[in-house]
Amino acid sequence: MIVVPNDHRFQPINLFEYEKLAKDHLSQMTLDYYSSGAWDEITLRDNRAAFERVKLRPRVLVDVSDRNLTTSILGQPLQLPLLIAPMAFQCLAHPDGEIATALAAASAGVGMVLSTMATKSIEEVASASDKFPDSLRWFQLYIHKDRGLTRALVEKAYKAGYKALCLTVDAPVLGQRERDRRNEFALPSDLHLANLATISGLDISHEKGESGLFTYFAQQLNPAVTWDDLEWLQSLSPLPLVIKGILRGDDAVRAVEYGAKAIVVSNHGGRQLDGAIASLEALAEIVAAVDGKVEVLLDGGIRRGTDILKALALGAKAVLIGRPILWGLAVGGQLGVSHVISLLQDELNLGMALSGCAKLQDIDPSLLTLPRL
Repeated sequence: MIVVPNDHRFQPINLFEYEKLAKDHLSQMTLDYYSSGAWDEITLRDNRAAFERVKLRPRVLVDVSDRNLTTSILGQPLQLPLLIAPMAFQCLAHPDGEIATALAAASAGVGMVLSTMATKSIEEVASASDKFPDSLRWFQLYIHKDRGLTRALVEKAYKAGYKALCLTVDAPVLGQRERDRRNEFALPSDLHLANLATISGLDISHEKGESGLFTYFAQQLNPAVTWDDLEWLQSLSPLPLVIKGILRGDDAVRAVEYGAKAIVVSNHGGRQLDGAIASLEALAEIVAAVDGKVEVLLDGGIRRGTDILKALALGAKAVLIGRPILWGLAVGGQLGVSHVISLLQDELNLGMALSGCAKLQDIDPSLLTLPRL
């Protein structure tokens, strides 16, 4: 049971309750950093609203007495179609940070994508989950202006046993998150960019009147990266390339042409271009555009098991979930993350039964009624 201060009887029963509880465990700066979106946060809200606009059309009189939620991504097995999205600075939520998240993911049989901006190192996270040798563990990458640094990160991830590189392509510059700017967001003195400080001494500093993260992106990340750079990136290791941050069918086709093995449909959780299309609304076009050549995943707005069901019905092979993992981490560390995953698994299991789907392959577009635009 998750121990909640002042009420030992209370056990969160959904992800929304975890979000409410997390506010008691986080500083205002951290809460704003985790929860905020860009500018007016229209896209942030619409990621969630898009799922609410899509309705289910359940089948009846189907034998759903035995349900199977297992799948695979890039040939690696998963106990349910779920990965934990790359999220920076998880030690702001709990001292164990990314290690706790990795252990919870591996023990549940779901995937984890470790952020370049993690507060635990590539090696620490790999070592912690090594007792789960079949765990799906990817490394998320930003291409820095210093190509030697980028090369070093890729080499470290490959050596540590990560199974894919997940390149974020929707952040040539950082979106303006006004809550972070107002708070002058910076890492506390006892936390560091674990994968970058050891290689180059880079870190997130305090900037007067500005977000330290915004300044870091402007100084260190390369806004000149183009499709042509993907060949160089793929030359650094044999790891398959996953492209995260695509919202258009033509970009998805180009990603396939340039060697991507999977695509993550994502608007960066509403944290980059405000007013961008909701991830769910972009999904069907991208699935159609790639025409089965690569696996397509969805990121953004997942809060219920039925959201996963809807994403799969529109053609996603799996989904990534972000902020709710941080709420679980803040409330209960590894146990909290495990419980968040378990809640989603139970909800997906129930949603499939009530929709007449005994296995993931039974989920198709006929289950949905889409809103008229």
